[in-house]
Amino acid sequence: MLDAAVVLREGRIAAVVEPGDAAARGALDLGDLVLMPGLVDTHVHVDEPGRAEWEGFDTATRAAAAGGVTTLVDMPLNSIPATTSVAALRAKREAAAGKLRVDCGFWGGIVPGNAGEIEGLAAAGVCGFKCFLVPSGVDEFPAVGEADLYQALPILARLGLPLLAHAELPAPIAAAAASARAGDPRRHATWLASRPRAAENEAVRLLIALCAEFRGAVHVVHLASSDALPELRAARDAFLPITVETCPHYLSFDAEAIADGATAFKCAPPIREAANRERLWEALAEGDIDLVASDHSPCPPAMKASGNGDFLAAWGGIASLELSLAATWTGARARGLGAEDLARWMCAHPARLAGLEARKGRIAEGWDADFVAWDPDAEWTVDPGRLHQRHPLTPYAGRRLRGAVRMTVLRGQVVCEDGRVTGEPRGELLRRGAAAAPGGRRARLSSV
Repeated sequence: MLDAAVVLREGRIAAVVEPGDAAARGALDLGDLVLMPGLVDTHVHVDEPGRAEWEGFDTATRAAAAGGVTTLVDMPLNSIPATTSVAALRAKREAAAGKLRVDCGFWGGIVPGNAGEIEGLAAAGVCGFKCFLVPSGVDEFPAVGEADLYQALPILARLGLPLLAHAELPAPIAAAAASARAGDPRRHATWLASRPRAAENEAVRLLIALCAEFRGAVHVVHLASSDALPELRAARDAFLPITVETCPHYLSFDAEAIADGATAFKCAPPIREAANRERLWEALAEGDIDLVASDHSPCPPAMKASGNGDFLAAWGGIASLELSLAATWTGARARGLGAEDLARWMCAHPARLAGLEARKGRIAEGWDADFVAWDPDAEWTVDPGRLHQRHPLTPYAGRRLRGAVRMTVLRGQVVCEDGRVTGEPRGELLRRGAAAAPGGRRARLSSV
């Protein structure tokens, strides 16, 4: 980390100078706080329009601001309509208008039969395209097969846009179904057995082969199986354009410690064993995993089957948008990793994935004046009732975390301070590759 002063002008970074520089005179001194670029979370399910009772733009972006996230990219499913056409993207943008506390981009969706929509969605500014290789859980976003990918990937490669894939294949899941049904549905082990590592490993193998064939960018979302890492490493050593993310919950929790009936922990792929978690951390430290994204996927409490604790019936999604920085920092610090690593995993690399790297994810002259100022030493306990997300349901409830967000700044304006979201919604709708537009007011911040 460096001692520096960041000079802001009209919502952008005008200069990064020495603290004693004349340009820094009268600056806000952040003391021992860490100043990082605002986090860029490229895996968020907002669900509006259509399922705003799950999560909406107002509550999601409030949670983002409180967690130091200044840019999120919304996933194309769980809303109605799903973002698989230009008309659906327009509906998304209209639903977001006037509600955004942070900036927001959008992924388009690849589903069977919509290859003809790809170019239109690309022209409309989506950041790339997401697909599922297994059923997504909602009828509006069906899974694709190889034939669908053979239609879509040449178009994406020509346009220079990434394919994001939920990497599980149905055959290994089907093979495990009978034994899973015989297990106690209240046990996380039953859910874990129903989504074997082979489903992830074989899906990653397929994606590597498709990446090699079409030479288009492929991104594996929410990797949970560390068994897939050697093949991913070999693919990258062969200069294939494949990237991978994992999530705070795979880095924070382990299957052995999940209590019976604790369905707040259910997600797909499932949280795996402690030894697997440690291999994910090693891969992050070594650069074999590129980034950390929340996969914020909330739902109404009743859908989590919290009454009967049935893992097989509960919705599979974890809400952690507001907690991602602290959850990841807690694990990183315990393993001797630093704030510079966090900035790479949660700012620079996700900005690059989304095609926003010309304005987001860095503290550098000309970039948007988006920052999070946070205390790396502060310890606190997660109180779900104080979170800004739509429903106070999270597996982090009662968990002791380290690292507290003190201030979030969006294009030079403070949007959250000590958990209090401030001012009017001023978030922008983002397009992939778009240059920053001047805006906001002149300001200065001192960084450490």
